[in-house]
Amino acid sequence: MPSLYIIILLISLPLNALALVTFTCRIREKKPAVIYMSHLACVDLLFTLLLPLKIHYQLNASDWVFGEAACRVLTAAYYCYMYCSILLMMCTSLDRLLAVAFPIASLTWRSARKATCICVLVWLLTLAGTVPLLSITQTFKIKDVGITCHDVLYQKELYVYLFSILSCIYFFLPLVVTLVSYSTIIYVLTNKPDHLATSSSGMERRAVIMAIAVLSVFVMCFAPTNGILFYHCVSLVTGGSTEEGKYYVIAVCLGSASVFLDPLLYYYGSSQCREKIISLIWWRKTKSTTTLSNA
Repeated sequence: MPSLYIIILLISLPLNALALVTFTCRIREKKPAVIYMSHLACVDLLFTLLLPLKIHYQLNASDWVFGEAACRVLTAAYYCYMYCSILLMMCTSLDRLLAVAFPIASLTWRSARKATCICVLVWLLTLAGTVPLLSITQTFKIKDVGITCHDVLYQKELYVYLFSILSCIYFFLPLVVTLVSYSTIIYVLTNKPDHLATSSSGMERRAVIMAIAVLSVFVMCFAPTNGILFYHCVSLVTGGSTEEGKYYVIAVCLGSASVFLDPLLYYYGSSQCREKIISLIWWRKTKSTTTLSNA
């Protein structure tokens, strides 16, 4: 498990730092997609910077040494990162839907200012949902093991209500919206008139790849954590078995993996980002060819 977190850290840190610099400094015209992606890169980068704490915890045989406050911050940061990422992906899918289904009418709706306001709202909603975690005891001392951080929790009704609400509002609802959005996008692109079919073939291919990438992140990274949480809450209410701890630890690791999968979304979700990356690669190839010819 520690090795997976180390790999995630080594891949995510440079990729998301580069993406954030590209979105904020290299792209002058800030389209809505760029704004959503820049905030997603910022979320990923901030969470990546906290991964060394998680790595130390795993290398130390799940014995937390940084105190209760740090554990609460790390736990809240994980859920904040996850749900903020999910909401931003949902916003991106809705933005693409408007651009494809209503290209002219949506020009007034899809402005940089409105996209920025939506991102601020996403941050506020995410913080409102995850701040309560800062008031909940997250460490638990186990004999012959040490002090765990969020791996074992006291059974309280607050956990049941909080995690049930978080899973439903911040995961299942955005998942449905994202599914419907990309399904509609693909349907609209595949049913365009014949004289527009050729010009939309590239958009259709990118839309399909983007849909697969987003849904893969949802299913592989975020579904295990939220599915186990929801099942755990239902089990507590019904009095069933609640032995999901070992699976939840793996699910949290999978959830963290989203930080190095998101750069794929940046490439296919923003034409401006794609153009910058292609131009950078082309510039390096040209420079290399020029250097060899001069030699």
